[in-house]
Amino acid sequence: MHVSSEPGMQLNASMPFLDMEPSMKWDGEWHITIEVFRDLGLAFAVVLILIYVLMVGWFKSFITPLIVMVAIPFSLIGIMPAHGMMGAFFSATSMIGFMAGGGIVIRNSIILVDFIQLRVRQGMPLHDAVIDAGAVRFRPMLLTAMAVVVGASVILMDPIFQGLAIALMAGEIASLLVSRIAVPVIYYMVNRHADTGSST
Repeated sequence: MHVSSEPGMQLNASMPFLDMEPSMKWDGEWHITIEVFRDLGLAFAVVLILIYVLMVGWFKSFITPLIVMVAIPFSLIGIMPAHGMMGAFFSATSMIGFMAGGGIVIRNSIILVDFIQLRVRQGMPLHDAVIDAGAVRFRPMLLTAMAVVVGASVILMDPIFQGLAIALMAGEIASLLVSRIAVPVIYYMVNRHADTGSST
């Protein structure tokens, strides 16, 4: 009987289709983890679509909601290195923390964009409104991030919910520092032609 030296297939969520060649099925806790990440990812995608639709109705624009939501990936800049420094795995609770933090990140971006539009309606040039938004609205964004950090620190050493705490704390800090600059700058880059046209 010839036994193949090749490792064969490695399966995660699916079952082996044939028994003619060796295969390894990752089951148990790993199988549950794969399903949780899959289901959370699909749910998060649906929620992002619904949030986008709501913001399209609010801002009366298809591009502005994308500028607001571009801040969500910025939180990963803090989440991934923080997990490495803490020696923690990116678990299902980390994914939940990332998703929960995404709502706060969107809220901060809405504050910035709405303030920019308010200043423009009051007659301020767009480039001045962008700078003013980053300066004036930084304090409420900082207070929100501090509240999240203090609240999540309670479960930071918990073996189950540590990932949730790390994702919330590091994600909010990174998003606060990056989105405060990136969102107004991107908004200005997208709308600067309209500002130039109105000023001329």
